Formats: sequence, C-alpha cells, structure tokens
Amino acid sequence: MEVTKLEHACQIVTEGSARLVIDPGNFTRPVDVTGVVAVVVTHEHPDHVTPEQVRRILDANPGAVVIGPAGVARALAGASDAGGAGGVVVDVVTAGDRRIVGPFDLSFHGTRHNLIHSSVPIVDNTGVLVNGRLFHPGDSYTVPDVPVDVLAAPVGAPWLKVSEMMDYVLAVGPRLAYPVHEATLSDVGYGMHTGRLREAVEPAGSLVVLRPGESLTI
Repeated sequence: MEVTKLEHACQIVTEGSARLVIDPGNFTRPVDVTGVVAVVVTHEHPDHVTPEQVRRILDANPGAVVIGPAGVARALAGASDAGGAGGVVVDVVTAGDRRIVGPFDLSFHGTRHNLIHSSVPIVDNTGVLVNGRLFHPGDSYTVPDVPVDVLAAPVGAPWLKVSEMMDYVLAVGPRLAYPVHEATLSDVGYGMHTGRLREAVEPAGSLVVLRPGESLTI
C-alpha cells in the first residue's frame, strides 16, 4: 500500500490499481487522478473538502463512492455535475462503522471536530483507518481503540496546540508517522512543529517528512 501526500490534509492511498482519496480540500492542488474507488472526507470544512474537488474526482471516476459524516453530506448536497444535475450522494458514516470498497477496508473513529473556540460551532468529524494500518484523524485527537501502525499527524491548525499534539501522538503510539495539515504554518513554524512531532514519535517509532507529491510505501 502506498500513500501520497498532497498539500495540507489530502492523501491518495494506492493499493494495486485502485486509489482512495482522503480530504480533497481547497488548500490542495486540483486532484486529477484515475482509478479512484472512493473519496473519504473526515469533515465539512473547505480545507478538507470542496464541491469542486469532489466533482472533479467523480467526473473522472464515475464509479467512485463518497463517504463521510452527516455534515459532509449536507455540504455536498448542492455539488451539481457538469450537466447541472443533482448533488453528490454521500454514504454517511460515524464512529464504529466499517466499509469495504475495492481493496480498501475502512473503519471509522470519532464523531466531533476539535474545539477551535467557544464561538465556533463544532462540526462532525470522523477519522478513517485504512486497511487496519493508516489512520487519518481529520481535525481531531481521536485515539482509535485498535493499534495504529501509521499515523497522518496534524501539525498546524487553529485548533492545535503543540503540547496537545505531542500528547496525542504519544497516546496513539504509531510505529511510523508523517506530518500533515501544514498549510497554516510558515516554513519556520513547520520546521519547529515537525521537530516537536519527531520528539513525540521517537525513539519508540519513526517520523517521515513528506513534501507534497511525495509517496511512502507502508
């Protein structure tokens, strides 16, 4: 299984000839890929999903399914196709659910986005564990109730505090982690936060820093 990190929160997971796209938002380049069997969206914020990104993927992969929590279904209800027809149908999931799509066994964990501020509504957020190995938490500190081999670890966000991020990674205890959700950080800030992430992951595990477009075989 190969994971390719794009900008910010978006990942493309490849197994054989099949691809899974996670969180194609507006901080990410246009996602132009084929072989996509599913798009998983952790929550409705536009840095994780936009109708334009999802529609682009579905137009190129008409058999793909879209999976996410209830808030995502509401956000994509008006995403019409090129002919102006319909919205995007979302297979609604929450914590404890499981879906098998092509070669991907997807289990879902968590229900709510991390707190940004008391004045900002908390939306649905459900992280995804892919093939029992790779966990993408979205915007949350959800710790799955099963071991996590590889963690896509957020390093920068309005809701993120470095000490809490480090405690989260320590609680998950992955063998391998790589930083994601970096678009809100300067180069200096990214280096600093990634350094703290490395301290939390090592020596029990290891950290791989992927630049947008780089891939990792897991």
